[in-house]
Amino acid sequence: MSGVRDAVVVAAILTAGLVAGLFAAFAYSVMPGLDRATPSAAIEVMQRINAAILNPVFGLVFGGGLVLAALAAVLAWGGSLRWWALAAFGCYVAGVLITMLFNVPLNVRLDAVGDASGTQAAAAWADFSGAWVRWNLARAGIHLLGFALLTAGLVTR
Repeated sequence: MSGVRDAVVVAAILTAGLVAGLFAAFAYSVMPGLDRATPSAAIEVMQRINAAILNPVFGLVFGGGLVLAALAAVLAWGGSLRWWALAAFGCYVAGVLITMLFNVPLNVRLDAVGDASGTQAAAAWADFSGAWVRWNLARAGIHLLGFALLTAGLVTR
């Protein structure tokens, strides 16, 4: 069983790292780049990014990571890894909740703006960007913490 458990833990670590990295990349490259564009261009590009990210690979990594984190916690329950895995699963759940409760609604509101221009676009982007980046940094950090906890648990057991 330890071989299966370890494989699941490693897969959970990898998915948490991939998700944390994706969200962090938005924070340090994508959003600063969009903030340098005109508001109407930033809105259009972000709307396209939001549509493009809904794909099987993202679904597998993001959703699969949640399943793997849960499975890692279950498989580790009887051993020294259990608290690390449970804490990492809690982090993953928190990251998913942040995404669903904050980032996704902001994305939906931005999508509803449509083809905005001028002051409407400027106001919409100003309302969106700061809040979205704050919540994005929160979910990147919480996924990174889950990654670190599970990695620490694996190497210290």
